[in-house]
Amino acid sequence: MSGESEDEHLLAEAEKIAQALGRMFPGICEVVLHDLRDPDHAIRFIENNLSGRQVGESATELGLARIRDPHYPSVVQNYANQFPDGRPAKSTSIGIKNAAGQYIAALCLNLDISTLSPITLTLSNLVATDPENRDVQLERLSDRSRRELREVIETAAAERSTAPRALPRETKKDLVRRLYEDGYFDTRNAAQTIADLLGISRASVYSYTK
Repeated sequence: MSGESEDEHLLAEAEKIAQALGRMFPGICEVVLHDLRDPDHAIRFIENNLSGRQVGESATELGLARIRDPHYPSVVQNYANQFPDGRPAKSTSIGIKNAAGQYIAALCLNLDISTLSPITLTLSNLVATDPENRDVQLERLSDRSRRELREVIETAAAERSTAPRALPRETKKDLVRRLYEDGYFDTRNAAQTIADLLGISRASVYSYTK
């Protein structure tokens, strides 16, 4: 396969990725594939067109910088951007090189954060507590023990980029032992709660503490 054919193959594969990413986040994330081999007509594909650009339009300043400098960073992630109508965006640009080390394409994601900011504000207000009551001795709710167990277990799983039930057996054993040593078994129904969260039997929970 010639170099030009190889480059075209990479672009075709990148186009599939662009389409899939855009369809995963419909309406909020524009995904644009730039063909840097032709900077005057760089835009090859757009999914979720939020910027109003068209296929065949020219490359952006970032694309031109990659064309000039093969050592330009491959990934520029989570930078502030703006759509033509003023809506704020969070963008990521991924440069794609061919076998010769030349940038031939860029895959760009532009997330419309104008729709998310009100949600963020609403959630912040929803979970906010009154600072005037910070020194007040409040009651312990009946499900706090289970909630604390869930937080510890889910945090341990998240650190390994998985779900609690998908943790390896040895990891589950280590986690149960840590919970035992930290006193979580002093709470009511702790063993059953841990068993439910980890997807193991109650007997296994007790065996892991030994």
